[in-house]
Amino acid sequence: MILSDKRIQEEIDKGSILIEPFRKECLGTNSYDVHLGRYLATYINRELDAREHNKIDIFEIPSDGFVLHPGILYLGVTEEYTETHKHIPFLEGKSSTGRLGIDIHATAGKGDVGFCNTWTLEISVAQPVRIYAGMPIGQLIYFQVEGEIENSYSTKKGAKYNTRTVKPVESMMWKNKF
Repeated sequence: MILSDKRIQEEIDKGSILIEPFRKECLGTNSYDVHLGRYLATYINRELDAREHNKIDIFEIPSDGFVLHPGILYLGVTEEYTETHKHIPFLEGKSSTGRLGIDIHATAGKGDVGFCNTWTLEISVAQPVRIYAGMPIGQLIYFQVEGEIENSYSTKKGAKYNTRTVKPVESMMWKNKF
């Protein structure tokens, strides 16, 4: 079950969902609009290795925007810091973003119960497009969980993305054993 606008507000009031900064006008019928933070990153090496720590170059989006190009994976970050203690958050692109040819995540659209952080975006584009810090970039949709949670992400021993940040975070796949 997807939470409605009224239910999202109730959960925020109860403290089971936190969105900072929270702006009432960003609350949609059954979602909350999130915005692009001021930092982007690209991988330093063109060829990546899943077993290695692939380093990134982080830079600030200029006030006159930044042009994204096809064939490059950009890591972005949401302006909003979120906490979700009882629901499963899903991050989806806004239709206006998609109509510009911008994809905001390759595979990581689902958060876990207990996820407390900004969202790193895996941005790719169909054609060159200028983007700006603070622009609406996606929307969070919250699903109700069936059953008790045994391992919240925020307390999970192997959680790799728990450190609070305002900058994009590179893949931590290299921390897995395979």
